[in-house]
Amino acid sequence: MTGDALLTVDRLRIDLAFGGTRYPAVKDVSFTIGAGETLGLVGESGCGKSITALALIGLLRRPLGIGGGRILFKGREIQNLPEAEMRKLRGNRISMIFQEPMTALNPLSPIGRQIAEMFVLHQGATWHEAERRAVDALASVRVPAPDRRVKDYPHQLSGGMRQRVMIAIALACDPDLLLADEPTTALDVTVQAEILELIRERSAAQGTAVLMISHDLGLIANMCARVGVMYAGRLVEQRAAEEVFRSPSHPYTSGLVASLPLLGARARDGQHRLKEIPGVVPAVTAFPAGCRFNPRCQARTEICVEVDPEETPLPHGGLVRCHHHG
Repeated sequence: MTGDALLTVDRLRIDLAFGGTRYPAVKDVSFTIGAGETLGLVGESGCGKSITALALIGLLRRPLGIGGGRILFKGREIQNLPEAEMRKLRGNRISMIFQEPMTALNPLSPIGRQIAEMFVLHQGATWHEAERRAVDALASVRVPAPDRRVKDYPHQLSGGMRQRVMIAIALACDPDLLLADEPTTALDVTVQAEILELIRERSAAQGTAVLMISHDLGLIANMCARVGVMYAGRLVEQRAAEEVFRSPSHPYTSGLVASLPLLGARARDGQHRLKEIPGVVPAVTAFPAGCRFNPRCQARTEICVEVDPEETPLPHGGLVRCHHHG
């Protein structure tokens, strides 16, 4: 399964411990990412995207924990590494851009110091050299006047600038894999475009693989070659991005694509209203039997309620987890 993949996730299970019971918040999730590839992970809030990313970088905290499966980075299993070993990878070979930079950055430390720390911890630089390199890192993500900005604290920066700082920290050590968890949340449209272009440029320049996590299908279509669709802790479809948006196979994917707003003549003719998927994502402690999407699925039959579907290969590549796919 690993092949030449940079990252291989093999039947990953993440459990939630609650009331003396362990619930599978994420179950049997498998995917690979090749060097330099960008894989999108989409789904509604609460589907397990972010905790999957946290598992990859060793940042799950109780009551969540890995309950099974394997995570291989460059062919090496890392899901059970001691914390000291994981710290050598985290921020160095595997980095993450977190969803909310204001909570991810240390409010009591200048941003230059926070960037410089990466060079000291992972590359053995002196603080004097690291602080000089922090200026270069800010310049590389187009922060104006970086020699002055290194002295600023996070609260002195706009949301877009804080996100640029997060990218500078994440890419400081030229990682092999970048996990981007909703990297443009709460940013205005023009800043979103700038942030995404930065990630794309740096990925292309350094050959960095990217796992792009979002509920924004437009962003994923723009950034990713392949897409994994996640629902209630399961990957229900994995295909080339073009195929996912052109001819989705899983009913949940179809619902997501149908909910996209239309532009131009089709939107103006009055016949195309925004569609919604009825219902909500179930709580981890209340996942239904059978297919987890069955309570919201208009195509469900008796087998969907009784039997959890297995992953099925699609004729033109990719996988789907549905009894009635297509």
